Amino acid sequence: MSITAAMVKELRERTGSGMMECKKALVEANGEMETAIENMRKSGLAKADKKSGRTAAEGMIGAKVSDDAKVVAMVDINCETDFVAKGDDFVAFVNDVTDLVLVSDVENEEHLLGLSFSNGTTVDETRRALIAKLGENIAIRRFVKYTAEGGNASYLHGSKIGVIVELAKDDAELGKDIAMHIAAINPAYVSEDQVPAEAVDKEKEIFTAQALESGKPAEIVEKMIVGRIKKFLAEITLVGQAFIKDDKTTVGKLLKNKDNAVIRFSRYEVGEGIEKKEENFAEEVMAQVRG
Repeated sequence: MSITAAMVKELRERTGSGMMECKKALVEANGEMETAIENMRKSGLAKADKKSGRTAAEGMIGAKVSDDAKVVAMVDINCETDFVAKGDDFVAFVNDVTDLVLVSDVENEEHLLGLSFSNGTTVDETRRALIAKLGENIAIRRFVKYTAEGGNASYLHGSKIGVIVELAKDDAELGKDIAMHIAAINPAYVSEDQVPAEAVDKEKEIFTAQALESGKPAEIVEKMIVGRIKKFLAEITLVGQAFIKDDKTTVGKLLKNKDNAVIRFSRYEVGEGIEKKEENFAEEVMAQVRG
C-alpha cells in the first residue's frame, strides 16, 4: 500500500512524532493507521523505560490557585536539560499536570500518574510519550496541594522556584508578597514554635562554647547566648525575618498590621537535593543524538 503525505500528516498530528518516524511506522503497518499508532505507542513506552534511570535535575515548577482562592497546587516536574525544560511540549505538560492536581483528589505520585487528562490518556502515558518524543527522562518528582478555609496564594520566580502560601484570611496581594519573600529568603519555618527543640539546643551549645571563650562574666555570657538564639530564630522563621520589600519591618509585623496570619507554606526549587552529573554542552548534545 502506498503511503501518502496526507497519511503521514495525520499520524504526525495524532502522535506528535517526527515525519520520518511516522512514515516508517506506516510502512511497517502496511498503511494501517491504528496499527501504526499502537506500534509507536509500544515503542515509546520501551524508550521511556530505557531512559528512566537517567538523572533529571532540570525542569519546571508549576503553581495554580483556584478562582475562589480556596485551593492551590504546585508541582515539580524534572527533565535532563534546560533546553527541553523551556520547550513548548514540556511546559504544556507541566501546566496540564498542575491543573489536574488542582481539581483532583490526589493521594500520592503513583495515584497522580494513573489519573487521566480530558483526552482520555493517563498522566503516565502522556509522560512516556513525551520521553519518546523529546529523548529525555521526564519525572514528576513531587507535588503539594492546600485546601483552605481562608485563602491561598502562589508565586513563581521564573520557572525554577515556586511557592504556595495558606493564609488565615484571603488576601491575594498580601499572599503574593509573602510568597515572593519566601522565594527570595527561603525561611525554614513559619514561626518559633515550629522549630524543633533539638535544633535550638544544638545552636545554644555552639553559642555557649563561643561565648565562654570570650572570658566574660557568666551573667554577660548568658545574655550573649539569649541574644544569639533570638537572632538565630529570627533568621530561620518567616515571621521573624525582615520583609524583603520593606526591611524596616518584619513579616510578622506586616501580618499583624493586616490582621492576618500564615498557616503554612511550601517552597520548591528545581533540582534541589539532586546530585547533577556535570556535562559540557558538546557532550550534552551528543547524548541527545545518541538518544
